[in-house]
Amino acid sequence: MIVNSKQNSRLINQRVSVTFNYEVHFTQNLFDLKNPTLAQVIAADGETKPKRVVAVVDAGILKYQPELVKQLVAYTKFYGEVLAIASEPMIISGGEAAKNDPTLVEQIQQLIEAAGLCRHSYILAIGGGAMLDLVGYAAATAHRGIRLIRVPTTVLAQNDSGVGVKNGINAFGKKNFLGTFAPPYAVINDSTFLTTLDDRDWRSGIAEAVKVALIKDASFFDFIHSHTAALKRRDMDTMQQVIYRCAQLHLEHIANGGDPFEMGSSRPLDFGHWAAHKLEHLTNYRLRHGEAVAIGIALDSTYSYLVGLLDSSQWERILNTLSALGFTLYVPELAKNLSQLEDPHCLFWGLTEFREHLGGELTLTLLQRIGKSIEVHEVNLALYKEAISLLQEVKGNF
Repeated sequence: MIVNSKQNSRLINQRVSVTFNYEVHFTQNLFDLKNPTLAQVIAADGETKPKRVVAVVDAGILKYQPELVKQLVAYTKFYGEVLAIASEPMIISGGEAAKNDPTLVEQIQQLIEAAGLCRHSYILAIGGGAMLDLVGYAAATAHRGIRLIRVPTTVLAQNDSGVGVKNGINAFGKKNFLGTFAPPYAVINDSTFLTTLDDRDWRSGIAEAVKVALIKDASFFDFIHSHTAALKRRDMDTMQQVIYRCAQLHLEHIANGGDPFEMGSSRPLDFGHWAAHKLEHLTNYRLRHGEAVAIGIALDSTYSYLVGLLDSSQWERILNTLSALGFTLYVPELAKNLSQLEDPHCLFWGLTEFREHLGGELTLTLLQRIGKSIEVHEVNLALYKEAISLLQEVKGNF
């Protein structure tokens, strides 16, 4: 018997509002003893005792800055009234491989436990976006949250992944299948790290700037378009302007977009990413994330053009800009097994994975014009196939 009576039912409905605040700093030579930025960030919590800190460092950085760990240790001693290093820095290999190795999460958690960190301690993550994702996930799950200070060392991490609220690792062949929403305590962007990047990593991060410009700021896209030569020749002043504006737009979206922890299905900042995530996996991560995003942007822009949302001149301008920056806009994995929709090696399987990741309803961001996006919930796979063919045809003409 089912009892359906208000007299036999009780309900407590409590609304909880939580405010997060974190700063993104822009500096140079962070671990120079004359640069107090890191010490000031930690001292700002108002607590008087020195804070216990552990550091996790991307091994790739040490190839170019072999003295970094020594500089970090010297820095903590110099500012010993503010912070105390609780263990030897942990060195791990960065890149996407770090997010594919679940044992690294446990190793970082063991480091936190062995160092005796508490929720008022700090973990300092110094590296590229993939490594920051990994450390952020470990930090968010130890003691239900260790204070995380991110020091992004790549363009992509400084303008996109490093300034957001997401942390995660890959699992079951899927990008970011395991993860958390946990804002960092602070982010410190040091432009000095960018001088040691190879050309691929320098260029790769610009894709995220193109993405956010296309969906939110036409004048920013114009800036990128008119400065492709400067960016390609690695002009640092131009790159710093791009990073700052891109980070600013991301933070504005997180703060004012109405869904910072993505409870709904809308993901405007994932424009171009359904294909990008799948391409990373299909190429066995031969493609950098930004390189895959550039292809995803080209694909979704071309599809927007084919369905009549985006005019041909703007479509051509987008592809011209990406090509001028040095991106490849077609790889063979785009066209493999397209007729086998149930094959996980088919690009379109990425739509299913993207829908699952969003929460059930497929929601894709397309372009109405540069700087103006629109969301759709259905796609025409025949036109997507045509878009892929078109990218293959025009790849040498832009």
